[in-house]
Amino acid sequence: MLSLFHTSHQIIKQPDVHFGRSNADFGQGFYLSDSHEFAGKWATPGKDGFTYINCYTLEPDGLKVKSFDISSEWFEYIKANREGRRDSLSDFDVVIGPVANDTLFDTYGILTSGLIKPEDALKLLSVGKNYRQINIKSKAAAAKLKWLKSERLEREELEKSRELLLKESEQYTELFFGELMKLPDFADIEDMLT
Repeated sequence: MLSLFHTSHQIIKQPDVHFGRSNADFGQGFYLSDSHEFAGKWATPGKDGFTYINCYTLEPDGLKVKSFDISSEWFEYIKANREGRRDSLSDFDVVIGPVANDTLFDTYGILTSGLIKPEDALKLLSVGKNYRQINIKSKAAAAKLKWLKSERLEREELEKSRELLLKESEQYTELFFGELMKLPDFADIEDMLT
């Protein structure tokens, strides 16, 4: 049994798996996190001022589930989806894996330029705090997603969460570029430029 969370400007008791963008990380579906903290960090005030963390449980038994770690397979799947290619896992009910950070494509650009090796690119993508996202892709999975409650977030909580997210983002950027400069292939290039 998984405990899952989804932030929204509305209470969502019955999610629509066909509502989301098809070019999201894990394709079209209803995205959740198994981290209450992470769900809260991405909350923004709604037009009417209301924001909710919807709380669910999911019993994955009997569902076709794909679970990723940070790997080249995970990276290529996200890349293909973000580029709008056909979803290679469209026959799965649930896809679980790390949230792709904002430097995913920066890292990909550095990799394809030949500046770093694939194994070093994956090390960079592992830097910092990793959260998991869970994409409910099918009606069968949505039927097994049980809504428990919705927690209304007050404006003060939203402001505090945004401050924490900004601080975490700054720490991540510093850590990412610190690790990038340690890579032997990139250090050689940095020496040539200075």
